[in-house]
Amino acid sequence: MKSLLRNPLVLPVYAPTLLVALGTGMLTPILPLYAAGFGASYGWIGLVLASRGLGTIIGDIPAGMLLSKPGQRRLMLAGLICIAACGLAMSLANSLWELVLYGLIEGMGGAFWNISRHAYLTEAAPPGQRGRAIATFGGIFRTGGLVGQALGGAIGALLGLRAPFMVYAAIAAITLLFPFLYGVDSAPQHGAHGHAKLGLMGVIRGHYKVLVSAGVGQLFAQMIRSGRNIVVPLYGADVLGLGVQGVGLVMSISSAIDALMFFPAGYIMDRFGRKYAYVSCFLIQGIGMALIPLTGSFATLLFATSLIGFGNGLGSGTMMTLGADLAPRNAMGEFLGLWRLIGDGGALGGPLLVGSIADVLSLGPAIYAIAGVGMLSAFILGFFVPETLKTKPAPVRT
Repeated sequence: MKSLLRNPLVLPVYAPTLLVALGTGMLTPILPLYAAGFGASYGWIGLVLASRGLGTIIGDIPAGMLLSKPGQRRLMLAGLICIAACGLAMSLANSLWELVLYGLIEGMGGAFWNISRHAYLTEAAPPGQRGRAIATFGGIFRTGGLVGQALGGAIGALLGLRAPFMVYAAIAAITLLFPFLYGVDSAPQHGAHGHAKLGLMGVIRGHYKVLVSAGVGQLFAQMIRSGRNIVVPLYGADVLGLGVQGVGLVMSISSAIDALMFFPAGYIMDRFGRKYAYVSCFLIQGIGMALIPLTGSFATLLFATSLIGFGNGLGSGTMMTLGADLAPRNAMGEFLGLWRLIGDGGALGGPLLVGSIADVLSLGPAIYAIAGVGMLSAFILGFFVPETLKTKPAPVRT
């Protein structure tokens, strides 16, 4: 146990990630239904969900540029304070506009929280161990989401849909202890030219090709990942007539399969290459998503979502690992800010795509559209992005 706690990733990154993922997972089956309780259309529900992604997009570049000052520890603390405050505010909201506003602010805090952790993982894990270290991070995040989804559904059914937001805020407040006690203020180490000399525009000029090819692939990848969080609750509730607990159970089982795949995902990335993990991930997710409109019961929906969970699990940590591999050492903060901006753009686009198509046509065509996006991501990442594993595999220290 003592050796585990001495691991440089456990207390600064893994433990707080588990707690925040628990709280975030609680809201996954609840937020679409909470917004629907205000009389929202599919488009409005998509906007409420997308507001968090939009806030993250707004915060990504500033977070990357601020990585050296005020430093990783202060960025983590600032992000968690925003998350806790907005969770409480959402529980007290009286309109859809309030949910959108609080989602924006929470997303900005999430950008600070996410980029500071991504930079820490990039520096702490050598390239030959990076896939497994970041896949473990992804597995922990998914495990927290798994428990959180079941807990959120149960709390929502027992105490009402506002209660999970209060619990979420309390969890985020408790998580502040970890960066306060174990976080670091130092910025990532940089190359000979220094962080400030390259700068944001230097990163764009020097790395625009990879930001376009890998970035577009990641954009579509995150669209299908975020799209499933609106597709499954709405299809389960509106088409199949499942209650809050039924929707939460379907998503929890899918997440359980997802979480169990982190070790194979990391092993594949470090042993065979990053492509073997992320191409399979998004191709399988696309197939599973395309099966959802063909389901007609709890059991068949569970089969489709389990396939999605299996595919997503194969991609545990892949986009973070790819970003870490590609990031230049002398401008890591700026590059990771841009990389997260692209991915978070996809997370924003998923709910908006589903909501807008469902409003114009119906939920079925929207689901097929998001499935096609996932398959397109696998194609782009497979054919237009080079393999980034350049070192021999090394054993992971625990």
